[in-house]
Amino acid sequence: MENQEISSFEKFTDKAELYAKYRPHYPDEFIEYLCDDIGISPYSIVADIGSGTGILSRQLLEQGCKVYCIEPNSSMRRHAEHTLSGFSNFVSVNPMAEHTGLSDESIDFITVAQAFHWFDLQKFRQECQRILKPGGKVILVWNSKVEDDPVTMERERICRECCPDFKGSAGGQGTAGLGNAERMKARPIDRSAERPDNCTAFFRDGIFEMKEFVNDFYGDLDSFLGGNLSSSYAPKKSDGNYTAFVESLTGLFHRYSKDGQLLTRNVTRSYVGEV
Repeated sequence: MENQEISSFEKFTDKAELYAKYRPHYPDEFIEYLCDDIGISPYSIVADIGSGTGILSRQLLEQGCKVYCIEPNSSMRRHAEHTLSGFSNFVSVNPMAEHTGLSDESIDFITVAQAFHWFDLQKFRQECQRILKPGGKVILVWNSKVEDDPVTMERERICRECCPDFKGSAGGQGTAGLGNAERMKARPIDRSAERPDNCTAFFRDGIFEMKEFVNDFYGDLDSFLGGNLSSSYAPKKSDGNYTAFVESLTGLFHRYSKDGQLLTRNVTRSYVGEV
């Protein structure tokens, strides 16, 4: 498992700038939900695990929380340290999600944004149980493309053609562009809702609260390309398929954009429960 862990977090090496600049934030309604319904407050101690460049971390810090940012990728972590250093309640930590090094029963809430699918489920669950205070909760969240949107469907076709490592977008079904039989095979075992794989097995007694929030946004060509190039599976400039990927995405942008702006239909899905 160690080799798998290393290869997964290294996929984002050299993509920190793109990730921080072009990845969407989480909607205000989601943050309000965490505060009003889940109980996050200025007194909360949060471990944001797989924190990346600190997109969600910043939004939690702005609520007054003390946030331990757990990020093993050095370029992503350094970017967060540079941009979040002005928050006195920000703490940057280096280790893996399954071995955080945090003290027993020291954390009120654990957040995982766009990263749960990279973790060893059982080891991470055990680590959450160790570091959470009694009654503490885990919050899993993804920003996902709306699957039946024409832009999303064509984008996924391009990714399948140009990105050998593409297996579908994180947090979604990843079946756009497939035939009906292939779609059924590609879907998670639990077809009753769009849930991350093994979510039911992760939370205590399979109980969790799932919420959805609209997170659509407009962007220009640079932001559209940058967001796509920030993905773990996207080619880098040194890769042979980079030019074809960028040219195909540019064509997609011009087909659907209006006045130099493209609407990206996005949904934020969160899953909250005890472990």
